[in-house]
Amino acid sequence: MPNLKNQQGVKNLAEKFKSMKGLILTQYHGLNVEEISELRSKLRPLNSEYVVVKNTLSEIALKEAGIEAGDNFNGPTALVIENGDIVSPAKIVFEFSKTHAKLQVKAGYIEGKFVGASVVEQLSALPSKEVLIAKMLGSMNSPITGFVNVLAANIRGLVTVLDAIGKKQAA
Repeated sequence: MPNLKNQQGVKNLAEKFKSMKGLILTQYHGLNVEEISELRSKLRPLNSEYVVVKNTLSEIALKEAGIEAGDNFNGPTALVIENGDIVSPAKIVFEFSKTHAKLQVKAGYIEGKFVGASVVEQLSALPSKEVLIAKMLGSMNSPITGFVNVLAANIRGLVTVLDAIGKKQAA
């Protein structure tokens, strides 16, 4: 019979898995507490969290959440549980892994299936949600701006001609 602490931990983790947007599995062996705390502090503003949980407890929690873990939990594994935008945490993890070689991305869970580290890396190369929204609004706004400039060009031309006539008559 598992102890009460592990049962509660699995229950809490299963609830997080049910409500998550995505998951990144990392190998953290060799990182010290300060480095893990630094990564957690970078992920916290993105509504994501970095948790270190025993593999067996993670697999049980995933099974309770209705997710098949496969063979992704080999060796020491820490999880980035993404609750908001799934691109920004991937960016943070890959940027952090460039300066801390001991952190390696093993796999990810996106759109209901596990994917390899290369897919997560491609995801991290995408622009963030805010940048994509800004680009979309800019492209929606550009035809309207062009139309307004075309309409204003006739009035500007008329004002320029009237001003030139006024200067010519004053001279």
